Amino acid sequence: MQKDPDRNVVGGVLLPCSSDPVTGFFRDGCCSTGPEDLGSHTVCAVMTEEFLAFSLQTGNDLSTPRPEWGFPGLKSGDHWCVCAPRWLEAYHAGVGAPVVLGATHERALEAVPIEALIERATAP
Repeated sequence: MQKDPDRNVVGGVLLPCSSDPVTGFFRDGCCSTGPEDLGSHTVCAVMTEEFLAFSLQTGNDLSTPRPEWGFPGLKSGDHWCVCAPRWLEAYHAGVGAPVVLGATHERALEAVPIEALIERATAP
């Protein structure tokens, strides 16, 4: 698998998103991406009950553990690299999860306006 250069949406070096649980398309703790990442798992989001419920309602259950995939299931407060288009969909529905800008890959900007990310920005 090939990774894209690791830059964040504010032009700096991509910071880690989460090592507990370990997130990222490459499961390296960062929202790194590459050509294989068709879903663009590039937004470092802080899970909220509202975002998790929205994700479940739209067909992506992030709350239920799936040990066979090494997925612990997420709860409110967890940091997770989510798909940029899904995050934008949640944002438009009024439930966009808070975002860690320094840990959000610049490729997220292909789907999400920087203004939306800044509006939902939170500290790491």
